[in-house]
Amino acid sequence: MLKVEHLTKVYGTGTVALQDVSFEVEDGEFLVIIGLSGSGKSTLLRSINRLIEPTEGRILWNDVDITALDEAGLRRIRREIGFVFQEFNLVERLPVLTNVLTGRLGYVPPWWSLFYYFPAQDRRRALDALEQVGLADRAHHRASELSGGQKQRVGIARALVQNPKMLLADEPVASLDPVLAHSIMGYLERLNQERGITILCSLHYLDLVQRYATRVIGLRNGRLVFEGTGDDIRHMTDEEFKQIYGEEAQRLGG
Repeated sequence: MLKVEHLTKVYGTGTVALQDVSFEVEDGEFLVIIGLSGSGKSTLLRSINRLIEPTEGRILWNDVDITALDEAGLRRIRREIGFVFQEFNLVERLPVLTNVLTGRLGYVPPWWSLFYYFPAQDRRRALDALEQVGLADRAHHRASELSGGQKQRVGIARALVQNPKMLLADEPVASLDPVLAHSIMGYLERLNQERGITILCSLHYLDLVQRYATRVIGLRNGRLVFEGTGDDIRHMTDEEFKQIYGEEAQRLGG
């Protein structure tokens, strides 16, 4: 279980990105985070595995306080928490297989990464992960040769080789067309349903939220302003919609 308790993040510029955010996520849930750009979605996800250091509050993962871990402890806990980035975060000049293998860095001595050395069993894991996302035939192609949708599938495969218990996905379909967006979300859904991986995913498009979320939280100006289910999004009132997206926001198509 994930517990976020009174999480606050204030950047050095004085910008308050999160304000006293608290919620829980049960094992196996598919939680979607919604809100306008700048509402704190990315800061929240990156705080959970401490890519960003919170200012106040606690983050508990299976009763381990992530916010209190030293570097060695954080490295161990990150093995259990995969991350899928909006901008893919691939090394374009390297082969697809090598990019996927970087998901195993938490399991090998740090100096091995300087030479991209990984054991044979890790290479088998990486090939299996590429098979799962339909890209085994691209293993030895440079990442720069891939389309946007393919790059995001490589990002998912990279997270998979960590053997994660939880997967954080920061706007994973923001740069993709609707067909590719459903394809990527479908991969995440299968990981959730078939492997029991807990998913936390930020999204903009409410049609995707309705289709894939088991639970939803909404942020506005860094504060938690909505909690519900995917079905609640379908029946959201105008008042609830404007609470998340502002008084001037309008819903299209009902």
